[in-house]
Amino acid sequence: MHSTRLFGAVAAALLSAGAASASTLDDVRERGELRCGFSTEQKGFAEQAHDGHWRGFDVALCRAIAAAVLDDAEAVEFVSGINEHPREMMELGDIDLVLGDSKWTFDNDVGRGLEFAAISYRDGQGFMIRRDSGITSARDLYDLEICVRADSMDERNLADYFGSDLENDPVRVEDSDAARAAYIAEDCEAYTADTTLLAAMRADFFDPSDHVILPEVISKAPRGPVTRDDDPEWTRVVRWTLNALIAAEELGVSSENIDELRGQTDMPEINRLLGTAEDFGERLGLDDAWARRAIAASGNYGEIFARTIGAETEIGLARGLNAQWADGGLLYALPFR
Repeated sequence: MHSTRLFGAVAAALLSAGAASASTLDDVRERGELRCGFSTEQKGFAEQAHDGHWRGFDVALCRAIAAAVLDDAEAVEFVSGINEHPREMMELGDIDLVLGDSKWTFDNDVGRGLEFAAISYRDGQGFMIRRDSGITSARDLYDLEICVRADSMDERNLADYFGSDLENDPVRVEDSDAARAAYIAEDCEAYTADTTLLAAMRADFFDPSDHVILPEVISKAPRGPVTRDDDPEWTRVVRWTLNALIAAEELGVSSENIDELRGQTDMPEINRLLGTAEDFGERLGLDDAWARRAIAASGNYGEIFARTIGAETEIGLARGLNAQWADGGLLYALPFR
């Protein structure tokens, strides 16, 4: 009896280890579909329209990976409402990676069986206030009532930023929906959260121009695609697909000129990026056209940014830290060499 139970336990452990070590790249190919998970829908980044079509910054990244791996940017399934156990969902094959507001912090990176493949967007906590307040700097909010999500990193960052200078206790709310309601009802004069969340909330107001996001950013919140930490092959595919989009913008390669540049330039790095020189695709377990397909499907990083969350969209975000390094930002492509 004891030996039977022991055999069963060993068999279960071996099955579990086999599942954990399975290649996501192989699974995606066999399934013919890429499954991208989001913790929540967020305007500008990942949202489902009334017709069922998904759009946004992170959606475009998911489609680029699908194009690179499956030669089909539409071969995707979007799974929203990811719970607190994304690792288990990846092991079960419910999702292949997590996108959205996953922030690269010590706590999220260590001890959870997850791997941040790269940084896709550099976010940070800011403040939104009514334009007619006349306030132009966060340092002038010390005597106002500020809404903040209770028991959150936002609340801790707020305390760190102002120290003992705040004259009023923050208005602590349960979540972003409660914060929106309190702000609209003027129960608080300002709301603090990640600038992407503030921009998405402002876009849904009756007159977004009545509200401004102040220039100060009081925290670092890098976000990016998340994979399992025991599947480096898949992590590299995700990392280098995103890097291909960043490098394409840096090198002047876009969805519009990619066919023209293919094989018709003497720039070695562009040739390596587009698969007309060396065997980078083979080393990733892909073919030579993987990056070319990703760029053609979604556009380069700058095209994606401008189309989904940029200054000319309803989200209205400036490039800021997400500008290319040559333009004063922190966006920096790893070399294709």
